[in-house]
Amino acid sequence: MRTKVSLCYDDVLLIPQYSDIRSRKEIDVGVALGGRYSRPVHLKLPVISSPMDTITGPDMANVMNRSGGLGIIHRYCTVTEQAKMVREIDVGMKAAAIGVTGDFHDRARALVAMGAGILCIDVAHGHHVLMESAIGELRETFGDTVHIMAGNVATLEGVNALSDWGADSVRCNIGGGSICSTRIQTGHGHPGLQTVIDCSKTDRNVTIIADGGIRSSGDMVKALAAGADCVMVGSLLSSTTEVPVPIIHIDGEEYKTYRGMASEEAQKDWRGSASSLEGISTMLPCKGPVRIVLHEIERGLRSGFSYSGARTLIELQSKSVFTRQTAAGISESKTHILEKR
Repeated sequence: MRTKVSLCYDDVLLIPQYSDIRSRKEIDVGVALGGRYSRPVHLKLPVISSPMDTITGPDMANVMNRSGGLGIIHRYCTVTEQAKMVREIDVGMKAAAIGVTGDFHDRARALVAMGAGILCIDVAHGHHVLMESAIGELRETFGDTVHIMAGNVATLEGVNALSDWGADSVRCNIGGGSICSTRIQTGHGHPGLQTVIDCSKTDRNVTIIADGGIRSSGDMVKALAAGADCVMVGSLLSSTTEVPVPIIHIDGEEYKTYRGMASEEAQKDWRGSASSLEGISTMLPCKGPVRIVLHEIERGLRSGFSYSGARTLIELQSKSVFTRQTAAGISESKTHILEKR
């Protein structure tokens, strides 16, 4: 048995550095989403919306594109339905998710035919033989004409393997999502920040995507400083106007469903039965337009870069200094005046 100490986002803070940045307009938070197999895609905002059926449909993808980020159309529907959603993306890059079994190859062909330039191989445990064969088949079919995003993994070995198999970018984190219960159900996972720290040590030409456990723009800044190239989020965008779920009215208030794709409700909806339950479903108050959420995220990222005196992601990663904080420090970091009441 091997053991190690691993860090979560709340375990650390970034120490403020000297800054000569006079305006946050000087800061470029953009990133090249690339790898060694396909041409890079530039994102002005290093934020990707998760391919969940309560997060990313065409409305979300369009707003993400207009805001400089990326939206990945979920795969929890028929091939025809997903291809139609991809066709409805009318601004910027088109991205869509697929699996590793069943009709995944036919699905990929249909999505690429509708203009998808990014295929996200979306499975819970990506460091797996089925991922290896799926990436190989897709590379044989599409060559370097599509960007292959794959995951999820939790280790440096996982990132290196997926890159060697043919992935351009890799989603890093297992079990850290707000509606994910994988760690409780299976005892497996890896704290989110430590996953990024470990995975970013790769010597491969691969984009690192921090995916899971990110609750704020501050967590995003920590993930990027730790070595991620961009972040993927679900809960931060949940219950916004553009998510592809109906409004539910309860006692005069408006809510929307947010659920993990391994939850019982989601599995029964998209495949008729539930097997391993590694997620939950809930309802959240409606937040309004997602562009407002994205604007707040961008503002927080720019502020975060500024506190480290960084104008670019490369500068952030080279200048950043982390410090461990105690449980008392975590409490002090939060807005705590209401605790005095």
